[in-house]
Amino acid sequence: MSQVFRFCHPIRVRYAEIDGQMIVFNSHYLTYLDIGITEYFRNLGLSFGAPGEKPIFDFALVKTTLEFKGSGSFDDILNIYVRVSKLGNSSFVTNFMIRKEGETEPIVLAESIYAGYDMTTKRSVPIPDQVRKLIETFESTAPVLA
Repeated sequence: MSQVFRFCHPIRVRYAEIDGQMIVFNSHYLTYLDIGITEYFRNLGLSFGAPGEKPIFDFALVKTTLEFKGSGSFDDILNIYVRVSKLGNSSFVTNFMIRKEGETEPIVLAESIYAGYDMTTKRSVPIPDQVRKLIETFESTAPVLA
C-alpha cells in the first residue's frame, strides 16, 4: 500500500469539544478518527446500511494509538487524512493524520487496527474481495493529497 494520503475529510471544532484549557479534549480525537474512517469508506461507495440492514462490510475497532503533536481549538478547521496501509485476511491497518487547515505539520498522528466483523455471529470475518479491491485500487490510483 502507498505511504501517502489520498483521502481527506474536514471538520470544524465545536465549542462542546474543547476543555478547560481551551483546546480539543483528547477523547474527541477518537471521534474524529471514526468520522474519518466512515467518510473514507463512504468515498469508496460503501454504505453501512440503515439500522437493522446488513452492510456489505462491517468492521470493529481492535486497537488505536494516538500521538499528540499539537492541539486544535474552537472553530479550527481540522483536516483528517486517512489511508489503509495494510490489508490482512480479516483485519486492516489504517493511518490517520490530523492537521489544521492551512498548516503542514500534524497535530495528531494515529494508527488503528480494525477487523472485519459479523454482527450476527459477533465474530471476525474475512474482508470481502469486493471491498479489498476497492481499497487497493483507491490506495494505488487516487490523487495524492498529503
